[in-house]
Amino acid sequence: MVSIIIIPILIVTVIGLSGYLAYRFLIYDLYCKRSVNRSLRKYNIKKTPSEIIKEYYANKGEQISHQEIQDLEKNYRQNEPDQFLAMYDAIRDNQKYGE
Repeated sequence: MVSIIIIPILIVTVIGLSGYLAYRFLIYDLYCKRSVNRSLRKYNIKKTPSEIIKEYYANKGEQISHQEIQDLEKNYRQNEPDQFLAMYDAIRDNQKYGE
């Protein structure tokens, strides 16, 4: 008798948890990536977010690894998407006034 109640609750719990995890780790990142790419296209920026990060840190004189670039890209993409535009402006200003 108890299994009639517990089995459907377990099934719903597993489906709900797997749906949440799929959203949190897959779909949310895709939405963030699409949003950042749309913002870069809106301002006619031809560089990818990873290129922007790489050039920004190179202009600061810091060498960072490919893994660090990926980690920074994911962090900025999900938490601070406007940071890409600020870094691009800094790169552009550095090229303009550096020459």
